[in-house]
Amino acid sequence: MQRSNEKRAWLALCLLGVLLCPALCRANDTDIVKFGAVGDGKTLNSAAIQKAIDHCAATGGGKVIFPGGQFLSGTIALKNNVTLSLQKGAVLLGSTDVNDYQNLDPFTEGLGIHVGWALVVGVDVKNIGIEGEGVIDGRGSELKERQILTDTRPEGQRWGRRPFLLRLVRCEQVQVSGVTLKYAAAWTSHYFQCRDVSIHDIKIQSRGVAHNDGIDVDGCQRVIIKNCDVESGDDALCFKTTSSKMPCSNITVSNLKLKSGQGAIKMGTESMAAFQDISISNCYIYDTNNGGIKLLSVDGAHLQRITISDITMVNVKTPILIRLGSRLSVFRKEKDTQQPTGMLQDVIIRNIKAQAADTAQLKPPSGVLITGVPGHPVKGLVLQDIEIQLAGGGTLPDAAVTVPEAIDKYPEVKTFGPTIPAYGLWARHVEGVTLKNVNFSLKNNDMRPAIIFEDGKNLSISACNIPSTNGSQAIISLNNVNGANISNNKAAGNAGAFVGANNSSNIVTAGNLLPAHLKEKQ
Repeated sequence: MQRSNEKRAWLALCLLGVLLCPALCRANDTDIVKFGAVGDGKTLNSAAIQKAIDHCAATGGGKVIFPGGQFLSGTIALKNNVTLSLQKGAVLLGSTDVNDYQNLDPFTEGLGIHVGWALVVGVDVKNIGIEGEGVIDGRGSELKERQILTDTRPEGQRWGRRPFLLRLVRCEQVQVSGVTLKYAAAWTSHYFQCRDVSIHDIKIQSRGVAHNDGIDVDGCQRVIIKNCDVESGDDALCFKTTSSKMPCSNITVSNLKLKSGQGAIKMGTESMAAFQDISISNCYIYDTNNGGIKLLSVDGAHLQRITISDITMVNVKTPILIRLGSRLSVFRKEKDTQQPTGMLQDVIIRNIKAQAADTAQLKPPSGVLITGVPGHPVKGLVLQDIEIQLAGGGTLPDAAVTVPEAIDKYPEVKTFGPTIPAYGLWARHVEGVTLKNVNFSLKNNDMRPAIIFEDGKNLSISACNIPSTNGSQAIISLNNVNGANISNNKAAGNAGAFVGANNSSNIVTAGNLLPAHLKEKQ
């Protein structure tokens, strides 16, 4: 009997806990209006919002509530255990006066500009978040218009004074969900050396001024990004390492919709520490001006163990660029030192369907560019189950173009242009590259080779379907290649040769389905 009574008492306490939990959870919710914030779109609320955040943190943490209204603000800083909750109809509106913003962690970005100011910032804090159906609007174009009335420096110098929309530095246990991020004055969201980050179901619409990156993940670990819609003027999803101290690692990305004025999925250019153990899958990329997938290690990073799969691209200029270079920049000069040339190896890109834009930085367009530098090859790259549709239009003079090495230059598609001598894939300074079931289609005849390898070792080209073209000297061109297995491919047309080899050795061809005149020349 006594045991039965104890059991009933325990169940009653559990029920009471369930009933009280919502009230207890709401006990530390803090409404910014109670601290003097006014949602009229005119009153500067930086101090009032900061008081609400500080009070919430001091009383154990919880949610800082933004009710419906337009709350004008400069920099606000997150504190431990605080989540900003923007209710439906709530807008955190960025001030258009650059003097209302603070830079709590200055650094230099890839073009050498001092940056770091931000609207919402967190530095060395834990268990933080931003959630809800509301909007954070940086009003970038309006801020720029006001800034240039008094800031007469060239645009390339003054843009760095403009604030990021969201900047989190060395934070842990971060969750950003539901909100819409709009019209940043510089980068939209920057996560630097953060751990245990979840970004999901957010929308980014950020165009109108230069450098409107969407999501920048900079030296972070244990990150999940999923179900986001990003439309950005600059890179949409960009992984960086502006410090050599912490890599980007253990990151999973899935189900993103990306539109970009530059690159859709990018690693680098800032690339001092490693990029490793990163998986990106099931993304839709459209109307992107400067590269669908761009993997760039140029400042010493070891870029390795990367898998990118199940990607659809529509109207994308230059679908894939992979670059290992030796720019060797330093972005935190007082805290860091120059690194030696890095490595780019063990990357898998598979299940890609790309419709390349007819007009691109490269004229005529090309599908895939891969290049290391002398003595530092790209290694262990696998391209599998890939379809790329291209405009074609290349001529024999285009096929004879020499591509610049640009060893220490900014790694951009145009750095190697304006013309690439292959229409499908051009690769230089590579080792152990595998192409399997990589297929190209052309809208117009192209007299360039489909595939070119220069300075390569131990290559494999198999199960590829190469379209019929007329007038090219070779379908596959090998220059200074030692070791290539070219098997079970299908090619058509009246090219001068299936494989044109110059200063190359250990080339094996077998089982290729070719027109009669090409079979005779093997």
